[in-house]
Amino acid sequence: MTNSSPTIIGLAGGIGSGKSTVTKYFNELGIQSVDADDVARLVVKPNSDCLKKIHLRYGNDILLNDGTLNRKVLREIIFDQPKEREWLEALTHPVIRQEIMAQLNATSSRYVLLVHPLLFETKQDTLCKWVIAIDVPREIQIQRIISRDNVSQDSAEKILVTQLANNERIKRADFVLENAGNIADMNAKVLKLHQKILESLLC
Repeated sequence: MTNSSPTIIGLAGGIGSGKSTVTKYFNELGIQSVDADDVARLVVKPNSDCLKKIHLRYGNDILLNDGTLNRKVLREIIFDQPKEREWLEALTHPVIRQEIMAQLNATSSRYVLLVHPLLFETKQDTLCKWVIAIDVPREIQIQRIISRDNVSQDSAEKILVTQLANNERIKRADFVLENAGNIADMNAKVLKLHQKILESLLC
């Protein structure tokens, strides 16, 4: 990274922690963001090298009628077979990281958020000056996953098992945002943290 590279602040939180809601308010405050989940979808778009290799490995069942990735089928494969998850990560993570860096370096706000559910697991916290962890009770996460993704409680719990425990993520972070209340409460906390980060960057 060069001297002109942006100051990167990691935003870490497991699935269902409210990263999108938090990010949206940072964006409203003028802070740009790069979302690893969005990048992960980008690198498996139709005709991409990653999707071609995934299709070759798993066959036509891995594609929807319009040629896009069938995420539900892929999710079932990788959560039931750890070796397949390892194969998928070895294929996609380097490509995702490259695209994340390109997007980060194209930003111009005072600092930029790197929004990542697996920030520590993929060691991308090393790109960040500081890390914000979103703290949310596990039972709330599970309900959000079930509601948003239309999956069973068992599937939701399997997803959480593959991610860093909430308390471990908090232990490694520089700042913590508690997200068990309403949006107004969350926005007030984000504004306070934003101001604190700006002050810290001036030191």
